[in-house]
Amino acid sequence: MSAGRSAERPPAPEPLPVPVVDNHCHLDIAAEFDGGLPVERALAEAAAVGVPRIVQIGCDLPGARFAVEAAHRHAGVVAGVALHPNEAPRLAARGELEAAYAEIERLAADPAVRAVGETGLDYFRTGEEGRATQHASFRWHIDLAKRLDRTLVIHDRDSHDDVLRILAEEGAPERWVMHCFSGDAAFARRCLDAGAYLSFAGTVTFTNAAPLREALLVTPRDRLLVETDAPYLTPTPWRGRPNASYLIPTTVRAMAAERGDDLAALCASIAAATDEAFGGGWEPWGA
Repeated sequence: MSAGRSAERPPAPEPLPVPVVDNHCHLDIAAEFDGGLPVERALAEAAAVGVPRIVQIGCDLPGARFAVEAAHRHAGVVAGVALHPNEAPRLAARGELEAAYAEIERLAADPAVRAVGETGLDYFRTGEEGRATQHASFRWHIDLAKRLDRTLVIHDRDSHDDVLRILAEEGAPERWVMHCFSGDAAFARRCLDAGAYLSFAGTVTFTNAAPLREALLVTPRDRLLVETDAPYLTPTPWRGRPNASYLIPTTVRAMAAERGDDLAALCASIAAATDEAFGGGWEPWGA
């Protein structure tokens, strides 16, 4: 457990009036994080508060394999698979990147996979020496999403301009999501104009995230999604504790309050936008 972090899990919030989807979760990491949350328990607790469907994201080869297996094993789960932008340079340094691409492509063809992601760029954890590999990997994943008609899920950390530049150069897929949106209102408008869905995580509740809340305000309901990125990015007032999909109602209520939206109406629009972004039709947990 990291210094300053409490392993105690937050209490369950009041259920949402209309079910929504956690469109970005790492159940495998959560199961091992700060004491662990078993997958079936995570799904049941989420469903109990109005989050009966989850997009499980795998961003390295073990995680991608897990995502596909989980989607086949558990109702309420579909998968996204990719090589995270920080993973691609590590694989390239070991001479394993091409083999990893081949496996991701095989996994992405599985009918349980709805998304290619998370891919993109990360200039925070990877320096100049890894950027060419990140760019090439991002381009490869964009092409894969288009060839397989999958939703593209983008990780963007300190790389706003290059993400949009590469998308424009390659031609974006029909459906693409800015995961854990981290820009301001001006960048939100640029992404929306280019066709993005914007997904907001617990970071939108942080006291130092005023620009992010301004971005939330300019995002139309039909492009607005919600996620946990669990077990990370736990919303206020539980920041620093392990995150899980059952905490989505905390983030959604904060979003509704910030926007002045009726909670039930916002939930319904998030659910509809998520189905448009990832394709509906997957059974919820407990159905």
